[in-house]
Amino acid sequence: MERRSVTSVVGLAISAIGCLAGCATIRVAQARSTGALLAAAGFEKQCIDAAAIERVDVTPPYRVVSRTRNGAPQYSYADPEGCRCVYIGGAKEYAQYQRLAAERRLDEERWQAAGDVWDRDSWGPWH
Repeated sequence: MERRSVTSVVGLAISAIGCLAGCATIRVAQARSTGALLAAAGFEKQCIDAAAIERVDVTPPYRVVSRTRNGAPQYSYADPEGCRCVYIGGAKEYAQYQRLAAERRLDEERWQAAGDVWDRDSWGPWH
């Protein structure tokens, strides 16, 4: 009976590790995607070294954060694990980023809608 309990715990631990690894992979992919959009929008990519990563804690990772610098808005996005960099831009770059992100969302929605039509029609006369 105890052997079955140990096997269950080991199986649960392996499943949890797999889920956590999957979540980390998704986060890295999303960070790459966001970084690509920010770069396309004109954000400046500034690499950070290992010693500076602790100081980047003022910018929450994986979020576009707005601050005011010298009376003008400044936007930053930190990716301390993937590219180990911070993207920095102004109001013009942020507006371009929002436009590109909206276009990407529309493209994804269109792709999903096309897939839904394909799935619905793929049954043929048997539905």
